[in-house]
Formats: sequence, C-alpha cells, structure tokens
Amino acid sequence: MEEVTEAAHKKNRIQVSNTKKPLFFYVNLAKRYMQLHNEVELSALGMAIATVVTVAEILKNNGLAVEKKIMTSTVDVKDDSRSRPMQKAKIEIVLGKTDKFDELMAAAAEEREAAAAEAEAEEQS
Repeated sequence: MEEVTEAAHKKNRIQVSNTKKPLFFYVNLAKRYMQLHNEVELSALGMAIATVVTVAEILKNNGLAVEKKIMTSTVDVKDDSRSRPMQKAKIEIVLGKTDKFDELMAAAAEEREAAAAEAEAEEQS
C-alpha cells in the first residue's frame, strides 16, 4: 500500500534546480500540477532553495496556494571530484489549492482570451 501512495506522490513533485529556467516556468508548472493533483510538492537542494521559497510565496501571495507542509533535511550528494560525499541542505514544500484557486485560474484564462481576441481584432483593422 505504501508504494502506491509514494508513486502517486512523485507525480506532483517538481524538483527545482539552479539551471537558468525562468522563475515563472516553475510558478506556471506548479499551477498546472495543482490543477491536476490538487497539491504540488516543490523540492530543492542547496542554492536552489531560494527559488523554491520564492515560487511558493508567489503562489501564496496571489491567493492560489496554501502551505500544507515544509520539510528540511540534509542529504549526501556524491561529487566525482571528491572522495567523500558532500552534505547539501534540502527543502520540500507541499502546497495545496486555495478555495479560490479554480475561480482565479478561470478569471486569468478569460483575461488571456480577451487580450488575444483584442490583438486579433487590431491585426485585422
């Protein structure tokens, strides 16, 4: 039974890295995951922790997410240039949808559609 929940849990996990993906790539991905799974788990190591915290704060401040759980730990990371593993800080933040999530997402979609229709009308005139 535990394996099933663990596998289901992984589907809504976003592992944020310090690659140069823009911040809003993660914000939008988290929104999509919350639409599909009702909650999202953001996870990061080391320097990427600041990005995860920022993504969570953007979603919370926009009224889309509530914090369900925050876990911190240290993990051993193997580095080929060293003989022994390095310890890195790790954070996992679980966010759930707010009561207004679906309403806010629908309003944002309507705004995008209206803007697209307006742009199309301007092109034709």
